[in-house]
Amino acid sequence: MSLVNNRRPLGNSDLRASKICLGTMTWGEQNSEAEAHQQLDYALAQGINFIDTAEMYPVPPQGETQGRTEQYIGTWLASRGQRERIVLASKVTGPGDWMTHIRQGPQLTRAHIREAVEGSLRRLQTDYIDLYQLHWPARPTNFFGKLGYVHQPGEHTPLEESLLALMELMQEGKIRHYGLSNETAWGTMKVLQIADREGWPRPLTVQNPYNLLNRSYEVGLAEISHQENVGLLAYSPLAFGVLTGKYLYGQQPAGARITLHQRFSRYQGAQAEAAVTEYVALAQEFGLTPAQLALAFVTQQSFVTANIIGATSMAQLQENIATAALELTPEQLQRIDAIHKVYSNPCP
Repeated sequence: MSLVNNRRPLGNSDLRASKICLGTMTWGEQNSEAEAHQQLDYALAQGINFIDTAEMYPVPPQGETQGRTEQYIGTWLASRGQRERIVLASKVTGPGDWMTHIRQGPQLTRAHIREAVEGSLRRLQTDYIDLYQLHWPARPTNFFGKLGYVHQPGEHTPLEESLLALMELMQEGKIRHYGLSNETAWGTMKVLQIADREGWPRPLTVQNPYNLLNRSYEVGLAEISHQENVGLLAYSPLAFGVLTGKYLYGQQPAGARITLHQRFSRYQGAQAEAAVTEYVALAQEFGLTPAQLALAFVTQQSFVTANIIGATSMAQLQENIATAALELTPEQLQRIDAIHKVYSNPCP
């Protein structure tokens, strides 16, 4: 099914993006440059016009490969000449001791954001980025699965400084719009407040995790998405592939992300396994694959602007993109909610 007629607006901008977005974080680690180009060609042919990347990709992040994903997209853009047909999104890395290979420790200061954008533009071989996102907050708060907010006073880059840097880059035409990522309800509303106070453009989107094992976005941020027109770009819709069922009962498929990188443990545990077992059985009952059930659920949520899918094989990519044609029935959604009530957000 072509996605050409299934565009959704990004916030209040003139950008219209496919409801399936092509994620790229495996390119340069699990996928070669040729495979990345093959995925891009196929996605574009299917009507996908939305591509998401980041300066820190591929994952797991390391100095030897940092920026390689953007480079692969850049060589594709240079060889195909399709820049005007796509909505291209990237991200600036937030602070963290585990990211010192980027700028000796990335910050969301004016200088760091400017340097990050210039680097991304060079690697991507383009003059502008359509949607530029703050990859995670500069302040200590709950993201990447952290629970139980504990206030930690201390120095961090003020949101005003980060936003001013983005405004300058927008004025220069290096980025067209901006968005947030791994952000909280407070952080999203604070950015909106600052933008309105200063007369600056508002963020278009929030890119946060959302899947059948982690529906925490629904608690507070979903209302913000509707009321403030800041839609969700849902990442990890298959929970690192866990929702396909391929890791059930101790399986470790060769070449799979969790098999290769044990650090990706966010969607592991007894509660997660029990929930996945139920979702897999439900999918089979309705004649769907587990991936189809999980992806269709995310895509049709009213607060979701785009579902960011990723794949390491063409077979996976084809199945994932094809879910754009699926719409779960009220009965199927009710059955999903019944499982969710028993296993509520086992992997936030």
